Amino acid sequence: MQRKDFLKGVIGSIAFLSFIPLPIVFNQKNEWSQPSPIKEGRLKKEHNYAMVIVQDRCIGCKACEVACKTTWHIPKNPQDYRTKVLYIGKAQSDSYKISWLPILCNQCDNPPCVWVCPTGASYKRKSDGIVLVDFDKCIGCKACMEACPYDARYYNEELGSVDKCTFCLPRLEKGLLPACVEACPMHARNFGDLNDKDSIVSRLLKEATSYHVLKQTDGTLPNVYYTQDIPT
Repeated sequence: MQRKDFLKGVIGSIAFLSFIPLPIVFNQKNEWSQPSPIKEGRLKKEHNYAMVIVQDRCIGCKACEVACKTTWHIPKNPQDYRTKVLYIGKAQSDSYKISWLPILCNQCDNPPCVWVCPTGASYKRKSDGIVLVDFDKCIGCKACMEACPYDARYYNEELGSVDKCTFCLPRLEKGLLPACVEACPMHARNFGDLNDKDSIVSRLLKEATSYHVLKQTDGTLPNVYYTQDIPT
């Protein structure tokens, strides 16, 4: 029996059922190795990457979904996605109408998916806070999928590993925007570094009358923000 299969059988089921935060076994140079969640405050990072989604700009065209699936060769199963646009019904006011909700990994500063992973396959980078999955270390226990409050992970049968959005890290390293941001015809999705006060995300949050994050009470400290009232 291979080591990966052994771990999957012995500790995978335990992590899946109990979700007890276990010490991270494997450490990487650019990885936080905390065995338990941070208690308060946001982590200081060299780059504080974030996405700001202006909901009233989203028209539900799902160009972002297509670009994501094409770029990262995601299986055609509709349950498998790194990003998705949900129809949430029509909410109208004098100034805007919202009927679509783009969702993706929130790259949380307090990520429960990382703390429950029994092998360290899920980890958060120190330099920019992006949460990644090491496919070689993933044993497929799916504890991280259960722990994620945003339903932003899926199990890729072809890889034999959990997979998720990475803010298109390989593209970022080439100076490109995430594929979903580049594909959005209405500029509903906006990406940048909050450490840069002149970045598009910094300006959008500064100019917005209000903005919010999803499931704020869960204490995950997400880095995906939503707003509907950007001044024109």
